[in-house]
Amino acid sequence: MNARTSLEIIAPTVEEAIAQGLAQLGLTADAVNVEVLDAGSKGLFGLGKAQVRVRLTVNQPGGAQAVEAGPAVPELEAEPLDQTRVSSSHAQDEPASVPESESTPEHDLLLDRTEAVVSKLIHLMGLKAQVSAQYGETDRDDRRYINVDVRGDDLSVLIGRRSETLNAFQYIASLIIGRETEQFVQLVVDVEGYRDRREKQLIQMAKRVADQVAKNGRKQTLEPMPAAERRIIHIALRDHPAVITESTGEEPYRKVVIYPKEG
Repeated sequence: MNARTSLEIIAPTVEEAIAQGLAQLGLTADAVNVEVLDAGSKGLFGLGKAQVRVRLTVNQPGGAQAVEAGPAVPELEAEPLDQTRVSSSHAQDEPASVPESESTPEHDLLLDRTEAVVSKLIHLMGLKAQVSAQYGETDRDDRRYINVDVRGDDLSVLIGRRSETLNAFQYIASLIIGRETEQFVQLVVDVEGYRDRREKQLIQMAKRVADQVAKNGRKQTLEPMPAAERRIIHIALRDHPAVITESTGEEPYRKVVIYPKEG
């Protein structure tokens, strides 16, 4: 990891400053804390307005520790607990979402803004794509995610290695929309169905490793992965008769451990 712990970037827009900072630090968005020091003038990304100043601070783990190499999840090609343990780990890996509003027009405005921001970011990357946004299913707290579907040709650059670029893009878009609408916005950005394919792959891997744990009675630690992917593992195995799951470690090295059930 880069030895620098913080970095200030001045750029025309917030998203450009964050992108430049992540590139210089050699990190992904979930490994840093972003602070907007000077927001400049408002407007769509502040284009043509005053410069913005952003500080990126590297998240420090609770101590220097080696990353344990767990069973690797094969990369997808970008195509055109006792149960109390599961519950607590699952809750930690489940991010807050956009509160559901009774006002349909307000929902429509937020979706329109989401599509505009994501489309502009894609344009700034020199890509062409069709973008559509819709609310996901309501969770138990009556809150919704915003699902963003991106379709187009040659979008593999937007996904990146093990979706690192896509996760960073998703984070930046959420940050911009949240600043403009003055609320926390949780996006799930998908490109050409990549996340669906990745989810199926993770579920298959989780069940295979769980069967190995059940057979030999030894825990297995998976490779570090983002919170959304850890959540998929927890849900896939929460009803498994012979294993439990738990998340451990600090971001960006947090990972899932699969344990055999006692007794």
